[in-house]
Amino acid sequence: MSGSKKIWAGLGILAILGSLAFLIAGGLKENVVYFLTPSELLARGPEVVDQPLRLGGQVKPGSLQWDAEAMDLRFIVQDSLQEVQVRSTGAPPAMFQEGAGVIMEGHYRDDGTFESTNVMVKHSNEYEAPHDGQKSPEEMYESLVKPGDE
Repeated sequence: MSGSKKIWAGLGILAILGSLAFLIAGGLKENVVYFLTPSELLARGPEVVDQPLRLGGQVKPGSLQWDAEAMDLRFIVQDSLQEVQVRSTGAPPAMFQEGAGVIMEGHYRDDGTFESTNVMVKHSNEYEAPHDGQKSPEEMYESLVKPGDE
């Protein structure tokens, strides 16, 4: 192979490697999914309205409303400074309860409500069996259903 062909082959290989690196770096950046806290969400203002995002925080005690027949879940998610009203359709996860850490996927609406399409309960990666007198996951789930809603 002559010298000029080697140079062109080397430049071609560099272009291909550069393109791959760009695609990988761009793809990773776009696919890394973070969540916003209620304070961060509200600080961003109207720019986040109707944008797909994740919201994370703690379920405010006393805010949980669950209509099992209509599959309508409403609650307030909070951080140490702010709170956001959340509405979700579909059954909540088994470990969902007041005071639990949650992450929701969905859209923030201009009326100030976060419409969730998916609710996930945050938990540690260490399993600990329930202690005596502590509710089982099934009992926690059943406590969401009010008598007469079944």
